Amino acid sequence: MCRPAHGCWPAPRDDAEVFGRYLLGVNAPAPDAALLPPRFAAWFAARGWAPRPHQLALLGKARAGRSALLVAPTGAGKTLAGFLPSLVELAEAPPGGLEGRGLHTLYVSPLKALATDIARNLEAPIAEMGLPIRIETRTGDTPAHKRARQVQRPPDILMTTPEQLALMLAHRDARALFRNLRRVVLDELHALVTSKRGDLLSLGLARLWRLAPNLTSVGLSATVREPDDLRRYLAPQGRGAIALESHGVVAPESRGAVAVPNGGLAQPMADLVVVEGGARPDIRILEGARILPLAGHNAVHALGDVYEAIKAHRTSLVFVNTRMQAEFMFQELWRINEDGLPIALHHGSLDVAQRRRVEAAMTAGQLRAVVCTSTLDLGIDWGDVDLVINIGAPKGASRLMQRIGRSNHRMDEASQALLVPANRFEIMECRAALDAVEEAAQDTPDARVGALDVLAQHVLGMACAEPFDANELFAEVTSASPYAGLPREDFDRVLAFVATGGYALATYERFAKIRRGKDGLWRASNPRVAQQYRMNVGAIVEAAMLKVRLGRIKHARPGSPGVVARGGRVLGEVEEYFAEGLLPGDTFVFAGEVLRFEALAENEVVVSRAPAGTDPKVPSYAGGKFPLSTFLAARVRAMLADPGEWGRLPGGVAEWLENQRQRSLVPRRDDLLVETFPRAGRHYLVAYPFEGRLAHQTLGMLLTRRLERLRLRPLGFVATDYGLAVWGLSDLNAAVAQGRLDLAELFSEDMLGDDLEEWLDESALMKRTFRQCAIIAGLIERNHPGQRKTGRQVTMSTDLVYDVLRRHEPDHILLKATRQDAATGLLDLKRLAGMLSRVRGRIVHKALERVSPLAISVMLEIGREAVYGEAAEDILAEAEAQMMDEALGERAPA
Repeated sequence: MCRPAHGCWPAPRDDAEVFGRYLLGVNAPAPDAALLPPRFAAWFAARGWAPRPHQLALLGKARAGRSALLVAPTGAGKTLAGFLPSLVELAEAPPGGLEGRGLHTLYVSPLKALATDIARNLEAPIAEMGLPIRIETRTGDTPAHKRARQVQRPPDILMTTPEQLALMLAHRDARALFRNLRRVVLDELHALVTSKRGDLLSLGLARLWRLAPNLTSVGLSATVREPDDLRRYLAPQGRGAIALESHGVVAPESRGAVAVPNGGLAQPMADLVVVEGGARPDIRILEGARILPLAGHNAVHALGDVYEAIKAHRTSLVFVNTRMQAEFMFQELWRINEDGLPIALHHGSLDVAQRRRVEAAMTAGQLRAVVCTSTLDLGIDWGDVDLVINIGAPKGASRLMQRIGRSNHRMDEASQALLVPANRFEIMECRAALDAVEEAAQDTPDARVGALDVLAQHVLGMACAEPFDANELFAEVTSASPYAGLPREDFDRVLAFVATGGYALATYERFAKIRRGKDGLWRASNPRVAQQYRMNVGAIVEAAMLKVRLGRIKHARPGSPGVVARGGRVLGEVEEYFAEGLLPGDTFVFAGEVLRFEALAENEVVVSRAPAGTDPKVPSYAGGKFPLSTFLAARVRAMLADPGEWGRLPGGVAEWLENQRQRSLVPRRDDLLVETFPRAGRHYLVAYPFEGRLAHQTLGMLLTRRLERLRLRPLGFVATDYGLAVWGLSDLNAAVAQGRLDLAELFSEDMLGDDLEEWLDESALMKRTFRQCAIIAGLIERNHPGQRKTGRQVTMSTDLVYDVLRRHEPDHILLKATRQDAATGLLDLKRLAGMLSRVRGRIVHKALERVSPLAISVMLEIGREAVYGEAAEDILAEAEAQMMDEALGERAPA
């Protein structure tokens, strides 16, 4: 155990000390008596703690009525900095003060677990100081009766999520609930603003500025690349800020938000407080004795080393990138857990009760490891975690730092982390991420433009709360940073969509969600609309899920065969399409157990525990795969192009790249290497853009169209984060040599014009994207009172509407939202366009007689099934060895 004299924290004695240790420094300067009330100063002093300067700085900002963004590394005490002004104000308020009390502070977190954790940590010091402050949480797990009571008798501080804030703002009592709100604290703001959930939250924040004239906002964030984007998010913007001021809502940050000479508008920003310093993290890449495979994502080769690392530490978080990987890794660790270590599993599809048990056990220090996904990425304070293990490549430097910060969660002690690459490309990515962390470089994405489907949902929610004037709502919406540049025409089209469904759907009464009264105000068409809104709110559209319920075996008479019936506990949820592929008797891994599928009963998968020795499947989930960041991709390209860097890469990488250089080419940093070769009666084109799986999938689709048009008979393609392969029946080497295939033209930027439009018109991808937009916008409700649509019913409904709109109203606002979504999400068009521009005139072609060493990693993806376990890894290794022998000329080409 470390000793305080060495600059370490003392061992925690109770919850209050854990809270204080997390939030405060040991050797920080003494607090300013003019800022910190005696009760607080005495509480801190009695424990040998003192507030840090940035915590007092936020207290000063609050007393000046200023909003602020705090950017600080892990362990710097961001949470107390955000809450200290509220605790002080509430503690100092006289009886009946703060205008009759009511809700004072709203805390918004991206994770339910984080809101619960912060509430638990705040309760102890509040109780010990005897502060008259009531704290509660409100998430999707909160019972309905408690949520209703929170509206009528709100606590002083409420911890919640963006979705629950949207629900509260749509309540008919929202104006009364929020009129005395003084502060909103947005935790992990950098993680919130990068998605549609951030758009939804920004609109909620805009409504809060309207309802609560004295409101200030506080953003808490890890280090980010562009803090000004977050500062703008925290303050009313542009035209909307001016309009709010005309209604008597004057945030200090918005004063002076007037037109500037060039015809634009000023961009008000919250104040900025930055914390520098902190111990540098201690990150290692696992360097086992084995040569790393060329493909695969589960790091099976490193399981023994991962287990030994868990044994050598108090508590480890084992991060993976998908829920499927979490189930697999948990099972594999249990298989080799000869010491009986307490290891748990945590991901978003598990039942809330199981997740809470895991969180409670971690807090109590009862677990040695938790295998988890991004559900535990952010700010949860589990002080005994002394190692973070990241399985696979991190995909982004900022995401890696976020995860690493869960270890030794304090500023003056180095976080310990172990990166476990699953293949040779991933070890380059891990090395690039580690270098970025050393340089404190960030790769957080650019600020978003607000999504139109989220705006449609918000418009409906505001109509459910109270009648609204369109001009006033437009002014309010454009005060939100993501919507500051929203054209009035687009707003009016969204409004018309919510009112009628659009021109092509206007004759259907069920699409008319709001109506305009004689007073000129818009309101919900009927009470049923408000009820359906509440049941479908949110900006996350997951695949249709079915509950997994453990059945109970019933016997008609003693000794008779048992029949599995419903009635046992719920273990969590799996995606509907996975469950539909199961037959009675099939086994699968879920919630850390091997289960036997018995039956589908309504919206539930009824299961029993399977006997030992079965060969289970692993449930797959559509979401969860992180894209490789542009920042890391550029660093990997640079590393690949520099032979001097290869010596830093273990796992056989240097030898692999040297073999590539001798038998083909290693691409320079900004070149695009294109290899063509025959194999097994097919002809292959393999390219290495290093732009991420999404951009490569779009590129592959467009390349196959162009090759088809050239009569080169393509058959299919596969894509990875690093490259893509297209194969077909025509000899591509000959086509290039004879001039029938011009690679510069094949990869020209004009493929994003007519080729893209033609493909999108035919693509099922657009229907899938439209389905998500339609659900968020409220066109199609998945949940109805007393029932829930199946995934198949939702698909049929949205596909029908999509076809109608394309034929009769191709400029429909929801089709526009769909195209915007596809361009920035599933297609990654901006990134693809940047790559095509970058490689113009820099395409290097290498005609080969056989597969190259570099191409093997992409080729192994062809026809690969999502099968897990030692046998699957053995099959993959056998195929890899065969192709490597071919590439090195030690075996005749297949």
